[in-house]
Amino acid sequence: MVTAPSVPFAVWIWAAFDPVLIVSAFVLGWKADQMGKVFIAAIAALGITLLADWLLTAVGIPNFAPISQAGPMLVPVRSVAALVWAGLAYGLSRRRRRT
Repeated sequence: MVTAPSVPFAVWIWAAFDPVLIVSAFVLGWKADQMGKVFIAAIAALGITLLADWLLTAVGIPNFAPISQAGPMLVPVRSVAALVWAGLAYGLSRRRRRT
């Protein structure tokens, strides 16, 4: 019988507050000029984060939420977090442009 991997809640939180995720989603969300591009920014930020985390784990550099056997479980958390960070940056950017 195969059981699903168990990931502590603290790792879920670290996955949402991954510095690479925050920076990439914020930069891409800030540059978005339409609301629809925020979703594209979030997907791109997720890809950048997964690639960076995979490279850091492969090299052996410690990471907050490393890619492991339980890594796929963190993708939904990182996806929502990327959308939130990109949306926040987009909102701040739009607000700044209006003034």
